[in-house]
Amino acid sequence: MKIKVVDFFCGCGGTSAGLQASGMDIIAGVDIDANALATYKHNFPKATIFNENIASLEFSKIEEVIGTNNNDLVLFAACAPCQPFSTQNRLKHYNDERITILGEFHKFVKHFQPDYIILENVPGIQAVENGPFTQFLNFLVSELYEFDFGIKNALDYGVPQSRRRLVLIASKEQKIPLPIETHGGKKLPYKTLKDAISKYPELEAGETCEVVANHGCASLQKITLDRLKHTPEGGDRRNWPEGMILNCHKNHSGHTDVYGRLRWDKHSVTLTTKCISISNGRFGHPEQDRALSVREAAALQTFDDGFVFIGSTRNAGKQVGNAVPVKFAKALGDAVVFHSKGKNKNG
Repeated sequence: MKIKVVDFFCGCGGTSAGLQASGMDIIAGVDIDANALATYKHNFPKATIFNENIASLEFSKIEEVIGTNNNDLVLFAACAPCQPFSTQNRLKHYNDERITILGEFHKFVKHFQPDYIILENVPGIQAVENGPFTQFLNFLVSELYEFDFGIKNALDYGVPQSRRRLVLIASKEQKIPLPIETHGGKKLPYKTLKDAISKYPELEAGETCEVVANHGCASLQKITLDRLKHTPEGGDRRNWPEGMILNCHKNHSGHTDVYGRLRWDKHSVTLTTKCISISNGRFGHPEQDRALSVREAAALQTFDDGFVFIGSTRNAGKQVGNAVPVKFAKALGDAVVFHSKGKNKNG
């Protein structure tokens, strides 16, 4: 018995890749970002693509792709835009229209009553009093769903990156516990940067590898290259000579990650939409004088090398930074698949 997945707010397809790896059938992706959907379509050619705002998406379109086979189970994934709630967003406004977009997802759940729901977002969405997440929980109760939710770190599931997220699994029949962590402590060792990206060919800033897809990185100004040459592995702007320090940093002790290098023996910091920009975080290669390539950032999000990103280097980097780590999504998917074993909707 198949589990059919409709991936709302699918982006380039991190969630879908993880759920597919857990054995699910990806039938549709919905997103307003045409660039990300080009990547999604390339990697999930059998899925139906809806380049639409969920607020105007018609039920009939989803009905058509789900079909009429009542023996199949249906899962709705929803990783709604998280920027309004992110701690990285210093310009957040709680009247941002992206806050209400999760509410638009309610109507699809109410109409289709999917067997399973997986939701992922930043922890900050929880903090808004009577906000969209609380409203969503109340809605699930009213629709007789059982659910489990909590804040989990993708690092604890084999992702070589610290990435804390609020996740929820809902089911029509019984509560499915969130997956138990597999890495850290007395469990498997955490994955490191070396585990993830040491295999890729060396690059110079601005160079693109002709052999490995998406292994290309941004160009850098000479002054930035000079600063990187004074930055050791794991170091940052605090290692620069006085004459190289930016004026905005001279009397500012914070934001030390910008222009910083990662460490081979540690996991990555949380990737953002600017994860291939040396000036926007600790996204510098541990030893080569450049920022991460798109392929390296994708590896830190646990995309395999066969997953190809469509678009410019800058746009592909944005797609990667927005994605749900594949192995994290697979862990959630595995929990659902385990529950579904032997389940028969007509039995």
